[in-house]
Amino acid sequence: MSAPGGARTAPGPDPGVSRPPAALTIVGFVALGLLALPIVGLLQRAPWSALPTVLGESEVLEALRVSLIVSLVATAACVVLGLPLAFVLARRRLRFGRVVRALVMLPMVLPPVVAGTALLFALGRRGLVGQWLDSWFGVSLPFTTAGAVVAAAFVALPFFVVTVEAALRQAGDDLDEAAATLGAGAWSTLLHVTLPTIRPALAAGTALAWARAVGEFGATLTFAGNFPGRTRTLPLETYLALERNPEAAVAISLVLMAVALAVLVTLRDRWMPR
Repeated sequence: MSAPGGARTAPGPDPGVSRPPAALTIVGFVALGLLALPIVGLLQRAPWSALPTVLGESEVLEALRVSLIVSLVATAACVVLGLPLAFVLARRRLRFGRVVRALVMLPMVLPPVVAGTALLFALGRRGLVGQWLDSWFGVSLPFTTAGAVVAAAFVALPFFVVTVEAALRQAGDDLDEAAATLGAGAWSTLLHVTLPTIRPALAAGTALAWARAVGEFGATLTFAGNFPGRTRTLPLETYLALERNPEAAVAISLVLMAVALAVLVTLRDRWMPR
């Protein structure tokens, strides 16, 4: 928009959007302050000059290694298991679809300690399924790295499934039906039509699942324990460092916050308005 004489003027507010009352605006900024204050406090206490030294300590590096292994394997499991589940939810009429969808989303709102307890009674040595895994195959998941992977996958899987299911519903099945009429088989349609169509959602769901797996704490602690080199991830190391070395706790918290922020920035075009 140009003013007389060729000068450009800044665009004004949308005339179709009414401003909220002043009271709502004030409360909104109070809420924003409530969200921002802890982050500012963390940044203010960060040992910026000693950050490389603190993050280079053996305990932190060991926890980082465990976190990477656990989160990456858990994310791979989410993709392998979550993609078929998302297809079932999006493309099939399930008699108890609402119940199934509620079960899928339950780990998103379940208290982490409750999630870990449920895993323990399901997959523990005396659990519903764990007793048979132990007696038949000699497999014991609790307090192992594999158990940490299971805990992380349990809480991260819904993020992948919900994201991909929404994309499949939005895309519809018109392209799939067109490919079928042209002679493409089911697997060919899946690989060359459906998956490329929802590629952004696959990337978003994978990123969200990985970020959730990296930040998992309660279910891991309850089901897999806190053993150095096996199940002690970065969140668990942060909890322990709060007592023995607060600077290390702040430094690790900054790393985890940076991971979360990176995922949000990467997905800003999908989740946030410009």
